[in-house]
Amino acid sequence: MKRPPGDEALERQRRLRREATEPELLLWKHLRGRRLAGLKFRQQVWLCGYIVDFFCAEAKLVIELDGATHTEDGAKTYDDRRTAVIAGEGYRVCRFWNNDVMQNIEGVVQQIEAIIKGTNPSPSHRFAAGPSLSPEGRGF
Repeated sequence: MKRPPGDEALERQRRLRREATEPELLLWKHLRGRRLAGLKFRQQVWLCGYIVDFFCAEAKLVIELDGATHTEDGAKTYDDRRTAVIAGEGYRVCRFWNNDVMQNIEGVVQQIEAIIKGTNPSPSHRFAAGPSLSPEGRGF
C-alpha cells in the first residue's frame, strides 16, 4: 500500500529516517546497498497502512525493531494487530528487540538470512538473536 496522500505523511517518513535510532542505523548498515543476500531493502516504508522499519519487496519481508515502548500497556496488542494485517497481505514479518541488535548484530543478520533462505520455520514473530539476553526488553 502506498503512503496516504499529503505532505504530512511524506514528512513523517522523512522524519523517521532522519531520527533513526542507534539500532536502526546499525541494522541499516547491514541491509543497505544490497549487502544482505543481494536484496534491496528500504527503510521507513508505508505498507498496509503502517510505516514499517525495513522492507524488502523481493523477499516480501518486513523487519521491525522494538524498544522499550513495546513493553508498555497495549503495545503487544497493537503490534500483534499490525503484524496480522501485514502478514495477512502475504508479507513475512519479523521483529527484533533493539538490545538484540546492539548486542548481537551478527546473530540478527543470520536470523534474517535464514528467513530469506526459508530455513527459519516461523518468520512472523519476535526473535531473540543468539544467547539469552537480560530479561528487560525480551519477548512477551
